[in-house]
Amino acid sequence: MEILQIVGFSLVATFLALIVKEQKPNFAFLLIVFVGCAIFLFLIDQIYAIIHMIEKIAVNAKVNIVYVETILKIIGIAYIAEFAAQITKDAGQGAIAAKIEMGGKILILAMAIPILTVLIETIIRMIPS
Repeated sequence: MEILQIVGFSLVATFLALIVKEQKPNFAFLLIVFVGCAIFLFLIDQIYAIIHMIEKIAVNAKVNIVYVETILKIIGIAYIAEFAAQITKDAGQGAIAAKIEMGGKILILAMAIPILTVLIETIIRMIPS
């Protein structure tokens, strides 16, 4: 069970960070960042499997792969923005975290516009004239 490994690793790191934070707050923050990155790297195989499965489903369903790639990029932007915002909040920089979240939302919207355009055009074609 991978979740138990992640939770165990995270709890140990949390206790260490709390202990170290009293003496060296900078080291505690670096420990938190390192643990976040380590968890992400631990999950890389799962992420790859999910992406591969989604691409296979799209090919079988004869969906244009460009749309699937765009959706996967949008999901990636959301996760990366959330990860960066959380680390920034942990550093006590809530204002910067809010800007990261806003930047992620704007990038997601910009990437979604071509898909929304195709969707609207399809709906318009289906409406009888």
